[in-house]
Amino acid sequence: MLENILFMKREKYLLYITWIAALSGTVGSLIFSEILHFVPCTLCWYQRIFMYPIAILLPIAILRKDKHTSVYILPLSVIGGLIAMYHELLQIGIIPEAVAPCSAGISCTTKYINLFGFLSIPLLSLLTFAIITLCMLLFQRRKNEK
Repeated sequence: MLENILFMKREKYLLYITWIAALSGTVGSLIFSEILHFVPCTLCWYQRIFMYPIAILLPIAILRKDKHTSVYILPLSVIGGLIAMYHELLQIGIIPEAVAPCSAGISCTTKYINLFGFLSIPLLSLLTFAIITLCMLLFQRRKNEK
């Protein structure tokens, strides 16, 4: 009985961690664009398209105690993570700028921040999507074990 209660609480914590990560990514992107006036490139917009719904859907899933949360969060986080990875590889020069989708407006290779010599906005996005994906995979695994 006690093990079952602890098991349920751990699942709940995974959802909270996931929501905090998504909320941080959402608020962070808004701070960059609305307060610091960094103009988002095309790839940044695509990443936002996949991050913002996660921040909205997770509190609803937590309140409803939805056991199938990972079914609709995982696709968003994986696709967003792949876009963030592509963006990071583009910024560090592994993928040539010639294949960047940013033909108009701000370039996808523009580096607004470079914390600690390596931490860029796309890498922050990638790390956030990785945390969300990992938490959702653990959540799904625990649900499948039941």
